[in-house]
Amino acid sequence: MPITIPPRALMVAAVAALCMQTAMAADDKKMIRSAMKAAPPKVSAAAKVVAMEADGQMRTLREGSNGFTCMPDNPATPGPDPMCMDKTALEWAGAWMGHKKPEAGKIGFMYMLAGGTDASNTDPYATKPGPDNHWVKTGPHVMIVGADASFYDMYPKSADPDTSAPYVMWPGTEYQHLMIPVK
Repeated sequence: MPITIPPRALMVAAVAALCMQTAMAADDKKMIRSAMKAAPPKVSAAAKVVAMEADGQMRTLREGSNGFTCMPDNPATPGPDPMCMDKTALEWAGAWMGHKKPEAGKIGFMYMLAGGTDASNTDPYATKPGPDNHWVKTGPHVMIVGADASFYDMYPKSADPDTSAPYVMWPGTEYQHLMIPVK
């Protein structure tokens, strides 16, 4: 026997779905605006924009055409941290987030022109300040990732760096990278 759904119930369901879709579209637009703050306008305007879902998977908010991928600010962190990166840096970031070794010698470039959330300068996976993880605050900067270890030897590797000058973050780990302040 077929089930009959009253027209009013269908209408309520349709309105609820439309409201949900509209709210999601507004959130997506807000995330795209946030992500675009990470890089110069000429880069972010043509970049792909993705957001990390609760399950750790990336969802595309907007397709891009220039090889850069931008991500919005993470609302779970205490400060602004949108970022924009080239393909190689995206692979490096994926290795870091996945606790995997990044491919050696593949140099990538990242923008974080809105600044960076406070982070440990010694522990790539620290989630909060502790007595041994040397928390640092960074302003607007760019990063070079994936270079051979010898590249980083010409820059300071202090656990408590001067963040107003270039320095190596996470020195001695497979995720070490060069932080270059821009303001």
